[in-house]
Amino acid sequence: MGMGVKVKVWGDYALFSRPELKVERYSYDVITPSAARGILEAIYWHPGMRWIIDRIYVKSPIQFTSVRRNEVKSKILASSVLQVYNGAEKPLYISTKADIVQRASTLLCNVEYVIEAHFDMTEKANETDNPGKFKDIIMRRLKRGECYHMPYFGCREFPAHFCLCEEDEIKTAYDEVEEKDLGFMLYDIDYTDKENLQPMFFRAVMKRGVLDLRDCEVVR
Repeated sequence: MGMGVKVKVWGDYALFSRPELKVERYSYDVITPSAARGILEAIYWHPGMRWIIDRIYVKSPIQFTSVRRNEVKSKILASSVLQVYNGAEKPLYISTKADIVQRASTLLCNVEYVIEAHFDMTEKANETDNPGKFKDIIMRRLKRGECYHMPYFGCREFPAHFCLCEEDEIKTAYDEVEEKDLGFMLYDIDYTDKENLQPMFFRAVMKRGVLDLRDCEVVR
């Protein structure tokens, strides 16, 4: 077990898309472990360490809101960019009328979590890398509010504010609720086979407002 840290994160909106609903975007009830990891990696990442999410504390009540967002349904292909670069006369833009579609999204609003995590050292660590050094850097960055890029809640348009959580006893919005079953949720993506990324799921059961991920069973 590596060194632990608790980070408080909050924001106006969040969208942790359910992968089974492709067209209409619909958020999970709470932040997914992979989105939590993404936030921590935005604050500090190093090839010599790997973040592991231990617990997620749900600090504000789960609330949904529906919006319609403009989404682009096509991408500019890299092959087209290359052809234009090599002198081909063809347009390189996404035309709004044809390519932009309005899609309904069901978002979470007024979210606040505490992410409790630790990191393990990886085989890419150098001789000078050690857990104490990483922990010092992480704590310094958290106290100063430093990040490589603005962390976000599922989509770049929903920024996540963060600070070090210094509460010894973390209160949740569901302290009185013994157990709330949130069904199967995305845990993370298995990157072992780069050609065939596999989603991994877990049964999310919130106990008194806390998702404990330390020994959850992951299914593919």
